[in-house]
Amino acid sequence: MNRKQCLATLVAISSLTLASTLPAFGNELPAEVQAKVEKAKKRLVELAANPTVVAAAREANGHDGAGMTNGKWVDLTDADPVIKSLLASKVSVQIAKWETEDDTVNKLVLRDQKGNLIGASIRPLIYNNASRPVFANPIKGQVWAANEIKPDTSTQIPSVHVAAPVMDGGKAIGVLQAGVTAK
Repeated sequence: MNRKQCLATLVAISSLTLASTLPAFGNELPAEVQAKVEKAKKRLVELAANPTVVAAAREANGHDGAGMTNGKWVDLTDADPVIKSLLASKVSVQIAKWETEDDTVNKLVLRDQKGNLIGASIRPLIYNNASRPVFANPIKGQVWAANEIKPDTSTQIPSVHVAAPVMDGGKAIGVLQAGVTAK
């Protein structure tokens, strides 16, 4: 089994194990978690309007992603120059600072208008998430939050995904997403 298959299997098993230990909430979040989500939605709108975030999204949209795919991303080690460069970028450093200042958030990720990774507080498992609700909904210009608690694919922390569009001239040019800790 190659590294990618091992990682995918580990994530699937971990997610199922964690999901089975979480209470079933249907479409309603517990009040304390919903309060965290609402707070995170407001904060993400503020952060998504930060000039560093807007500039990073604008710049990234001018590039093609250099041929990176989810498969190639998973095969990279944490020591790879691509990973190190991304996590050391100006926007990633700022995002990581914001994440550490908020104890209800366990990760922050910035994506361009195509769903490609621009910056993050940690290395996310997925490079492009354009087809996932956490990106597909907010890129339409509205703040979005999941209505369920799930183990985050990168952190394995039971979380609710929340995302806000990065707006430029009234147009969504990227998405800033967070994992809100649900404990």
